[in-house]
Amino acid sequence: MKLPPLEKGTLLKRYKRFLADIELEDGRRVTAHCPNSGSMLTCSEPGSPVLISRSENPNRKYPYTWELVFTNNVWVGINTNVPNRLVYEAIAAGIIPELTGYDEIKREVKYGENSRIDVLLSNNSRRCYVEVKNVTLAQDDVAYFPDAVTKRGKKHLDELMAMVRLGDRAVMFYLVQRADASIFKPAQHIDPLYSQTLKEAVANGVEILVYQAKVTPAEITLGPPLPYKLD
Repeated sequence: MKLPPLEKGTLLKRYKRFLADIELEDGRRVTAHCPNSGSMLTCSEPGSPVLISRSENPNRKYPYTWELVFTNNVWVGINTNVPNRLVYEAIAAGIIPELTGYDEIKREVKYGENSRIDVLLSNNSRRCYVEVKNVTLAQDDVAYFPDAVTKRGKKHLDELMAMVRLGDRAVMFYLVQRADASIFKPAQHIDPLYSQTLKEAVANGVEILVYQAKVTPAEITLGPPLPYKLD
């Protein structure tokens, strides 16, 4: 997917989860919306080069949106709205072999206990529930999720297991939006309960797919699959 025109800047600080102060190349300081509710560990160091987009919507309080950060010599996509769209487009284009063979594809379908599944695939009575997660944390060549304790993430795993019990297919899809990792692991050191629940989910029929995104200032595209370890 193509990115909108982006402006260069330097991160001054990220705060209140959804705000970031950024200094642009011309010296102006702006407050940008940060579309990422996680801790952004390794991705929010002051002084990091960043790229931001600007909305023309006059009703927006913060016209700028933080899109990318440069860290460990790679661009990292921090916008959590990107993975759902990118994975949806990739499935529709038939470039994810594990998720082909379905006649219908929908986004944001209600299911479970007051939840919405990111992508629902169906073929007559055959259904596949796909939950997509954005992965921005990487350390020592390992990509990790989550980067903060996530009760919501555990709930999603529980609901995917419930769909498998009903006879449907369920897939946990992790999109790693950075190029400096060669394997994925659940972040046991950050959220041991999520890590344990993921292992239980796999043991009960939930599938895991991990793909790496190719992130550049011009576009973000689906890259190769990555191996994973649950231990």
